[in-house]
Amino acid sequence: MSRRLLIALLAAGALLMIFPFVWTVVTSITAGGDVLTTPRLIPQRAGLDGYRKLFEALPFWRIAANSLVLAVVSTALLLITSSTAAYAFARLEFPGKNIVFVGYLATLMIPMQVLVVPLFIEVRALDLVDTYAALIVPTIASAFGVFLLRQSVAVLPRELDEAAFVDGAGHIRIFLRIILPLIRPALATYGLFAFMSSWNAFLWPLVAIRSREFMTLPLGLSTLSGQYSTQWNAIMAGSVVSIVPMLVLYAFAQRHIVQSVANAGLK
Repeated sequence: MSRRLLIALLAAGALLMIFPFVWTVVTSITAGGDVLTTPRLIPQRAGLDGYRKLFEALPFWRIAANSLVLAVVSTALLLITSSTAAYAFARLEFPGKNIVFVGYLATLMIPMQVLVVPLFIEVRALDLVDTYAALIVPTIASAFGVFLLRQSVAVLPRELDEAAFVDGAGHIRIFLRIILPLIRPALATYGLFAFMSSWNAFLWPLVAIRSREFMTLPLGLSTLSGQYSTQWNAIMAGSVVSIVPMLVLYAFAQRHIVQSVANAGLK
């Protein structure tokens, strides 16, 4: 394959991936009546009417703050629980370790839709419905995170641990001072995935939340869809605003993510 053909294919793929984002921005600045009648990449009547409708229809900053707090706290707890469990499965020896790990991974095959009802019953029994705890507690552990980080810990030479043990270090010090710095790319990658999952969560907040006080961003945007009419420019304006934190986070984590991908090909 020639270099020019390869560049053309990559450019075409990049355009296909970026087009939905461009269309979202264009729709957000298109006048409400023109969104469905004359959709085009360069709107005839451009303006910020969609953003005005967004802030008038919703307590947007409160909703965005709810999503941000939920995503930050959930991501931090997931990184703590997943990294500690990954170290235990990769470095510690205890009876039934492999069986427990396989059983833990088997939970990945259970879809969230199946867990919603029993999870709601449990949250209601604990009197946590319509609280921040109802959104955070079910997200503090992840089998995928444990699997991803365990693989990163498992490939590290055990000689590092043995040398630290000779110097008098214990498991906690080895985990904090040796393991965590070495798996930083994997932590950044999983942290980005966890933040995206929490930021975009819709199904569980829809079930667990009743009041607008605890409403998250996806729930708030869904209220803009009416039975007979939908404010598409306002919805797209909210989508544009909701994309910004993800772009900022990816910009900070990009170096570690690239390094994680590069390390995946090394033995």
